[in-house]
Amino acid sequence: MARIPTVTRRSDLAPEHHAAWDAIAQSRGHVVGPFTVLLHSPELAARAAHLGAHIRFECTLPPADRELAILAVARALDCRFEWAAHVPIARREGVRETAITALRERRAPAGLTPAEAAIVGYVSQLLARHRVDEPTFAAVRGRLGVQGVVELTAAAGYYGLIAGILNAFEILPEPGTDPLPV
Repeated sequence: MARIPTVTRRSDLAPEHHAAWDAIAQSRGHVVGPFTVLLHSPELAARAAHLGAHIRFECTLPPADRELAILAVARALDCRFEWAAHVPIARREGVRETAITALRERRAPAGLTPAEAAIVGYVSQLLARHRVDEPTFAAVRGRLGVQGVVELTAAAGYYGLIAGILNAFEILPEPGTDPLPV
């Protein structure tokens, strides 16, 4: 159960904040997870949703790389909701089941291709060490280019923010979703 009441209906908000709800629902199809907490600060929720929509739907980062990075964030920060929400998306975007399993079971980079290992290594180093070593940076930059490495870094930061919100307020996934052992 969440630590604070969640905003689960548009009518939970004052009318002047309905636009924030509408924007989130329009970009994602519904309002769930982190946004049910963030909407206690409607402007913050709207801005976070706008950035997230750009990262998820408009960046040049290949979708499989983006989703692999999100799963690496979820694993690094033990975020059950983020994991459960993004495993089906990752599968749909072409992330290999072997890579998902390696992350879930904390075996990565074992089981990852060199390209997958570079993405996961980049995100893992950034979150654990707050830096990325030169060989890992060079491998990701060589594969994704400058814009891609910027977008990968932004995706890791954004989903780290989302994981922090989900974890701090104990927002858990629905039963029956892909479990993340923590």
